[in-house]
Amino acid sequence: MQLNLKFPKLKIDEGKYKKYPFQTVDRQLAILPKKIQFCSRCVVSNQRPRTEFDKEGVCNACRWAEKKFGDGVDWDKREKELVKLLDKHRSKDGSFDVLVPGSAGKDSALVIHQLKHKYGMHPLQVTWAPFIYTDIGFQNFNNMIQHGFDGITMWPNGMLHRKLSRVAFELKGDPFEPFVWGQKAMPFQLALRFKIPLIFYGENGEVEYGGSFKNASKPHESPDDWDELYLKGAGVNEIIQKAYKMGILSKEEMANHNFEFYKAPAKKDVKRLGLQMHWWSYYKPWVPQENYYYAAKNTGFEANTKRTDATYSKAFSIDDRLDPFHWLLAFIKFGQGRATREACSDVRCGHITREEAVALVQRYDHEFPATYFNDFLTYLGMTEKHFWQIIDQYRQPHIWKKEKGKWKLRFVVSNKSVYGETPKNP
Repeated sequence: MQLNLKFPKLKIDEGKYKKYPFQTVDRQLAILPKKIQFCSRCVVSNQRPRTEFDKEGVCNACRWAEKKFGDGVDWDKREKELVKLLDKHRSKDGSFDVLVPGSAGKDSALVIHQLKHKYGMHPLQVTWAPFIYTDIGFQNFNNMIQHGFDGITMWPNGMLHRKLSRVAFELKGDPFEPFVWGQKAMPFQLALRFKIPLIFYGENGEVEYGGSFKNASKPHESPDDWDELYLKGAGVNEIIQKAYKMGILSKEEMANHNFEFYKAPAKKDVKRLGLQMHWWSYYKPWVPQENYYYAAKNTGFEANTKRTDATYSKAFSIDDRLDPFHWLLAFIKFGQGRATREACSDVRCGHITREEAVALVQRYDHEFPATYFNDFLTYLGMTEKHFWQIIDQYRQPHIWKKEKGKWKLRFVVSNKSVYGETPKNP
């Protein structure tokens, strides 16, 4: 199968756009530590927003892994909590009783399969469609449904979604963020419509991969946390208003009720239903590689035939052609990209050593995601020249320097020092 998609030209008010000055609203950047430090156990640095290090130089995600794989968590107790929660919500007539957001990737596949077959729930998979499906992503989605699951896919207005991705790329340094808006908000909106008060996501990424631990001891989170933890300090409404001032969104697009599924529902409606979103990782030890094996065995999930650009894996986050550019911008803004993220997880789960992780990061983190670059430019309606102008605006001076016309990281993760070493190659 080959998905050959065509996209009409984006309609932008060029007059407004040219007058609008570049000004990022990624409010994480201003508070990054100016001295770069790497975790002494994994390969994450203190540039990952909200990640904290203790006196021994160990990041909070590694400390959590130490607890969850040691004696720091009573998993039997949490299993009982899970059973009690599901017993409360399980329908007696076979109607849907839990929503599982997911694109049929390995993680959501594990959650929905176990809810149905181990715990006797009646889950409904709700999918906020990728920007542009990859071939393997669409195949895995079909495989999942054919293994006996019901699902609803929400396709946002294509032209509007592209515009929001464009403005998120420019103002947030993350073209992927409108997917995050929908992946968070849409399940809440549908849960209210279906009157299903329970939503189950996979992992609490802030805890598993490094970030804020404000919700580490809770099984669920509130939409009140979204701006801080997922939206870089600037919410959906702010971005929409700026998009209009930039000439990217039109007056007609602003007037219509186009943004409902990008936004959290009213608090009163959430409270009235008693709606909660829970993490599977609170109740079960979260091991991404094991999730892959489980999904492959039980839902027909398949890895890609080649590794993903800028990393060494073949099975993680492979459903969207824009996904690699989320990680590229992470590399640009924080000096650590997709290989860092996956290597950190593999170290914490005991799959590889720190020395092996360092080698993987040095080999792959800097790789440009060329496979879908033309699709990316077409989707966002921009030239390659403009792409690089935006990219370079996000290079932080304490992370990057320019030598002989080429950008170079000041430091990369090293086995020699937790403060890194100067890279040998630009």
